[in-house]
Amino acid sequence: MCASAVRQRGATLVELIVFIVVVSVGVVGVLSTIGPMVRDSANPMIRKQMAAVADSLLLEILRQPFTYCDPDDAAAISATSTAGCTGGAVNSQDKGGAPLTTPTPVGETRLVAPLFDNVADYGGYVQNPVTDAVGANAMAGYGVAVAVNRSGAIFGLAPGDALEVVVTVSFGTETFALSGYRFRYAPRY
Repeated sequence: MCASAVRQRGATLVELIVFIVVVSVGVVGVLSTIGPMVRDSANPMIRKQMAAVADSLLLEILRQPFTYCDPDDAAAISATSTAGCTGGAVNSQDKGGAPLTTPTPVGETRLVAPLFDNVADYGGYVQNPVTDAVGANAMAGYGVAVAVNRSGAIFGLAPGDALEVVVTVSFGTETFALSGYRFRYAPRY
């Protein structure tokens, strides 16, 4: 065979150097994203726990009655306005002003009898650290706060005919808030 007809195959030194530089930049880019991912890998667990606490408490609150009168009032099942409550507006769930912050009757709590028995009672509730029903510190480092606001106007209703419940859970500097709405179905619960 003729020497000019044989072609050599391979890469030149310049091509190898360019290849090594390109691959090195790619590897450095991938490794630089792994560091923060590993460092922050616990955060998703904390966020999921905050979401679980918020969801559980919001569900508890939204399942409570929301009528014109406090459920302890004899007229709670039949009242069609706060005037229909046995104790009048004093014993109603519509305590005036916003946000709602005082349980009715005074002295009700979430974990020790007498217990909260309507949506409005949870307004202003704060617990830090979060404990279980017997007071054990089940969620060390987590805190919870509840705001209950009149929001009927958003839906074209009287302000007190719908409540927005906002549950905010905190852990260190992180916070997670979850909200829901409860509408008055008076005179039924």
